[in-house]
Amino acid sequence: MSIITRMVITYQGGSFFKVTFGDTTLAFNPISKKSKLKQSRFGADIALMSTNNVDCNGIENITHGDKEPFVISGPGEYEAKKVTILGFGTTTSYGGNESINTIYLVTLEGMKVCFLGLLDSDKLPQEALEVVDDIDILFVPIGGEGTLNPSKAHELSVKLGAKVVIPMAYDDKALKKFLKEEGNEAIKPIDKLTIKRRDLEGKSGEIMILKS
Repeated sequence: MSIITRMVITYQGGSFFKVTFGDTTLAFNPISKKSKLKQSRFGADIALMSTNNVDCNGIENITHGDKEPFVISGPGEYEAKKVTILGFGTTTSYGGNESINTIYLVTLEGMKVCFLGLLDSDKLPQEALEVVDDIDILFVPIGGEGTLNPSKAHELSVKLGAKVVIPMAYDDKALKKFLKEEGNEAIKPIDKLTIKRRDLEGKSGEIMILKS
């Protein structure tokens, strides 16, 4: 009898997320010690950085104990710890200067996770559009300030048709506007998202707000 592994997602602030399943931990955009954002520290097996900025390149904060992460910091095809990862190059103006932003499509436990990073345009590269479909969980920036604004974030979320949408990189004002665009301003934040593949059946564009 096979064991169904639950995916547990916690929000660390900014665009930083911790995703665990079984004994494997992924860190998306870990916050650096040089950042002004609130920091957290834990050991990760895989680190994915969408752009080279102190708010998302803190490998030192996810190197802990006997865990030293396999670091992915740009477009390409990768595989580690039975996790398949595709990275697609886009742009961001986060921090005031235009630079490369990498969108990651991660396949694990039969689920497809798309992390948009600090994306600043709702027009994705054709190569990404060809494979970024049937997404189970979508992480999308919604706060503007060099990334997607609430309106564009909503439009792209709808276009990609993810089952679950998790906003990131926002303040209270941006979140309120995003939820208004979505037509549901009553969504309450939760401490963490614990989910299995079968839990996603029947979902379409469900917004999940995680406490940081």
